[in-house]
Amino acid sequence: MTKKPAKAAAPSATRANPEGPAPAGGEEATTSNRATRAAERRAAIVEAAMEEFIARGFAATRLDDIAKRAGVAKGTIYLHFRDKESMFEELVRTVIVPVVAKLNALPPPTGSVRDLVEAFAGNFLKEVIGTRRGDLVRLIVAEGPRFPSVADFYYREVVSRGIAGMRALIELGIARGEIREKDLARYPQILVAPAMIAVIWQSLFARHAPLDAQDMLRVHLDLIFGERRTT
Repeated sequence: MTKKPAKAAAPSATRANPEGPAPAGGEEATTSNRATRAAERRAAIVEAAMEEFIARGFAATRLDDIAKRAGVAKGTIYLHFRDKESMFEELVRTVIVPVVAKLNALPPPTGSVRDLVEAFAGNFLKEVIGTRRGDLVRLIVAEGPRFPSVADFYYREVVSRGIAGMRALIELGIARGEIREKDLARYPQILVAPAMIAVIWQSLFARHAPLDAQDMLRVHLDLIFGERRTT
């Protein structure tokens, strides 16, 4: 009786991969590359969202337009954001919150409280007036009443933090005798009023009457702290 030929032995791992098994680090590198590409796509979506929101307004902006500007499929957006509102919130967190966060990260003043306020406010004006941040703030002012949840988010993440930081500086200025009007601590909004006026003025009236925001800030602080003495 003729014997059936024996089955060929299965190729060993060495034959299948002459170089041996792939190093464990290769899988980690692949995961890292995917994470990097995902972060880049997310950043591109946020950037495109900002351009669309500023150009069209919150209500008129469509996810299709954001996807087209970002160069991704509309479905890709849903991998990162659940809806247009969450995308707008991310935009506020990445573009505006870091500017305001600097106020609460200020070191204890070694000089005057006015110097600290002037430094922060001056930097705020530089980073907001005439920039995309200013456009975003104006958008919130214009459309916030129609979208209360967006306004509520902006208040929690930006306005409340700014007010808390300004109140702390005012109370320090009162304790040091730099600020005489103690009721100012009840209305810290007064301290940052020039910044908001400048943001709104820039978009509405600058072409008619250019505003020197930095000089207006100086005059405003003179009213609160008293005029600077010159030697």
